[in-house]
Amino acid sequence: MIEEMATVVAINRDKVTLESQVKSSCSSCQQVDNCGSGQVAKAIPLKKLTLVVSSPLPLKVGDTVVLGLPEKGLLQAAAQVYLLPLAGLLVGSALAQLLVAQGVFPHELFALAFGLAGGYGGYRLAKFWQKSANKAGSLQPEILRRAGQTIAVTEILP
Repeated sequence: MIEEMATVVAINRDKVTLESQVKSSCSSCQQVDNCGSGQVAKAIPLKKLTLVVSSPLPLKVGDTVVLGLPEKGLLQAAAQVYLLPLAGLLVGSALAQLLVAQGVFPHELFALAFGLAGGYGGYRLAKFWQKSANKAGSLQPEILRRAGQTIAVTEILP
């Protein structure tokens, strides 16, 4: 389970509106000043992600909660989104190249067009699969627990 911290910003019956900082992995690297990605991360301000989830926990505005997202669903979605268009591109290009070699198509530009069409077809297939209700449920974050309350330290004893 992938965990992320979020803050409760609104409550409407059993629906809780949460806000979480979008973090860049480039902000803590030692090479941040010499790296192009680090420069982009510094130039673009941090954004906040807002989402609404159901919660049986007794929460109040300002509470910090721990959200959980199932790793399996996230990895499957990432594999589909990245691999299906790539597979479509390769299959479309290979099929068209075979037809060019057999003389069915007169030019290799047809192989390029078929490759792009295959990549687009893979993208549309991945998008269709991601919109299914089964996938949406497996990628729904849930509130795991309320994070511990912070306390103010006024004195540190030796």
